Amino acid sequence: LVMVFYGSNGKSNPVSMENKVEHQAKNEITYDIHLPSDLGMLYKVRLGLQSLENSISQLCLRHFKMQNTSTLDTFSLTINKTLPLSPNGDRWIEFPVEWPLKEVLSVVTYHLTVFSRNILSERNLVHMTACIYGTHGDTGDRSLLWSLQNIQQGEDNESFLVIVDAVELGELDKVVLLISSKTDCKLDIKKLHLKEAVKEHPIYVFEVNEAFSVHANKPEIQREIPVSFVIRGDKKKNDIDNNLHKEGSQARNLTEYTIKVYTGDKRGAGTDANVHIILFGNEDKSEVFQLSQSLEHQDPFERGKVDTFKINTKKLGSLHSIEIGHDGKGFASGWFLEKVEITDASRNSVYCFNCNR
Repeated sequence: LVMVFYGSNGKSNPVSMENKVEHQAKNEITYDIHLPSDLGMLYKVRLGLQSLENSISQLCLRHFKMQNTSTLDTFSLTINKTLPLSPNGDRWIEFPVEWPLKEVLSVVTYHLTVFSRNILSERNLVHMTACIYGTHGDTGDRSLLWSLQNIQQGEDNESFLVIVDAVELGELDKVVLLISSKTDCKLDIKKLHLKEAVKEHPIYVFEVNEAFSVHANKPEIQREIPVSFVIRGDKKKNDIDNNLHKEGSQARNLTEYTIKVYTGDKRGAGTDANVHIILFGNEDKSEVFQLSQSLEHQDPFERGKVDTFKINTKKLGSLHSIEIGHDGKGFASGWFLEKVEITDASRNSVYCFNCNR
């Protein structure tokens, strides 16, 4: 059994239970695990079976409970699942960690469609995994060839569906493919489509267009594929080129603003409330933006921290003021805001709004 812990400042290395101190009672094993102190607030745990070779081993997980021995904060969850999971043979499960007064993420089923030319004929010879990355972390390496669904084959094209359950990843930004084989083979991959199972859109498109040759001198190939473009809800799947042109023209009428929010370094400075901002320029004002997806931290607006947000809005001209505030949600929601720095990408200008209260 292996565990990976995700915190607001990053994730732990895989923690194997093999050599950990354990205390065993009836149907229950307690492990002592030391996590890095700079991991931040835990928000997700991933559990999995280490060995990919042994297809016979199974593990039935009934209940999971963890306690911080310093603060005595405790989280528990009933799992009742057996690894590997059926029907898609996944050897990993993950779940969000819920703490009092902290917003919890949800578990999402993702549909990953692989478009290729010859994977189906080579699948018994090759091992292929994908790790999906987003603003809320990653899925870890998930096997793509356990049990394929919605298989479609043509003369020169084929596609198949892979189902991945994961704690929601936020905005997706890249997929890392890992291809390995004990024999010589060649995989020709065209592209990947990725979306949430319950939603038609957005569809994240990852263009690959590469033939991967695995042989004795190169038994393993890893490739990082950034997102190529996103098909939003008002676009048609079969008209991608036209949609890209539309997105480009829309983007030319928008300006990207990078907003850096500095929370003061004094007692009680942080807040868990929902923060919003409005920008005012000499040509126009923006709509109300909720500042929820910090580029640095899972839990934004903590004491002494800087959180960066990116927004796209119409061109506002030269900025002269902002409105920033919050909804008072949560215990002791008062927030000490030091300052806000805003960079206008189109004008190459930086504006600083001091608050210090």
